[in-house]
Amino acid sequence: MKTKHKVHVITMGCAKNVVDSEKLMAQLRSSDVELTPSIEGADIAVINTCGFIDPAKEESIDMIIDNVKLKTQGKLKKVYAMGCLSERYRADLAKEIPEVDGFFGSHQMQDVLEELGAKYKYELLGERTLTTPAHFAYLKISEGCDNPCSFCAIPIMRGKHVSRSVGEILSEARLLAAKGVKELVVIGQDTTYYGLDSQGRRSLAELLDRLGDVHGIEWVRLMYAYPARFPKDVLRVIARHPKVCKYLDMPVQHVADEVLKSMRRGISLRALRDLIDAIRDQVPDIALRTTLIVGYPNETEKEFNDLLNFVGDTEFDRAGVFVYSREDGTTAYSLGDPVSHDEKQKRREMIMHVQQGVSKRKNEMLIGTRQKVLVDRAEEGLFIGRTERDAPEIDNEVHIRSRGQMQVGGFYDVDIAGASAYDLYGTL
Repeated sequence: MKTKHKVHVITMGCAKNVVDSEKLMAQLRSSDVELTPSIEGADIAVINTCGFIDPAKEESIDMIIDNVKLKTQGKLKKVYAMGCLSERYRADLAKEIPEVDGFFGSHQMQDVLEELGAKYKYELLGERTLTTPAHFAYLKISEGCDNPCSFCAIPIMRGKHVSRSVGEILSEARLLAAKGVKELVVIGQDTTYYGLDSQGRRSLAELLDRLGDVHGIEWVRLMYAYPARFPKDVLRVIARHPKVCKYLDMPVQHVADEVLKSMRRGISLRALRDLIDAIRDQVPDIALRTTLIVGYPNETEKEFNDLLNFVGDTEFDRAGVFVYSREDGTTAYSLGDPVSHDEKQKRREMIMHVQQGVSKRKNEMLIGTRQKVLVDRAEEGLFIGRTERDAPEIDNEVHIRSRGQMQVGGFYDVDIAGASAYDLYGTL
């Protein structure tokens, strides 16, 4: 009889990798490959790696090495690595860590399955084994990216932008709703590019509209919206459709014109200000999230202060800050890395300090209001959830005290009684 493997899948990096791992696991289950919830019960580890920036790469390499140690101790029979890091550095990794039994790139799921004794089944298109809480799921609408950002290696690892068909996306959304998913978090390398390659036009607005009409789905949340050539019809859908969240994640990265030009972002500070004004004009109660990069090679003190002042003036509802990571193969690589690590960290902390004050003020304005909250988990006698203004795993949370029974995955009206910089506190 053929030996049955016990496989543990480990996901590193972003939500896009989460989706890939969930699809891999669904395929493995269909071939009767046993999946284990922890490494302790497995004899094979599959690590879905991230190669985005240096800290993410280091985490993925450390995870590979940790599992190789388990193999040398006889606790695992085989270790495989897949995904972005493997795509980008396969030859180097194979040379440096020969104990790994195989490295597979970003588009080699079928090869991974074959190596594990499973067969890729096209009829399972859209099927996933969810690793998120059952009430929300990430929905990837495209793969790859055509934007020329100088600092980004994603096109190297993921290739050019390819939109999934509307029918395929809606079919997956219905399958997720049937599993009990209530919130769809729409993702892609650049969600605003959706449809341009396949339909000759940006058709994200129509897709969001149709996703909001999927029976069982209560929230549709849009992430990773590129600001240059932003399709304004998306704003009409966000404003009008009751199930499309009044929320937008739009990575700005920087605001100084010289930095934006070198970054090849395709937008100026003036155009960016006009876009943000248009967003808030058409959707007055929208929660606007962004990500920023500090320490880019031509970011002087002046450019940094422009960014710092912009964050204070614009008052994004949510913001994350990355320090610049010099990535080989990108067009910015030749600029070197003149800003020191300590200076980058200092600049990051300064922006986060300003953003913390903004977030605290905005949260305090919600005291005394009643908010619709989706409960994510129960923890130490409290229920922890999110409002429409918050994406899972990265944004603010609501801590709820309740004498009545509440359920994870349920929507509840919560009276907000207190606030801190990144949390709200309330009662059912």
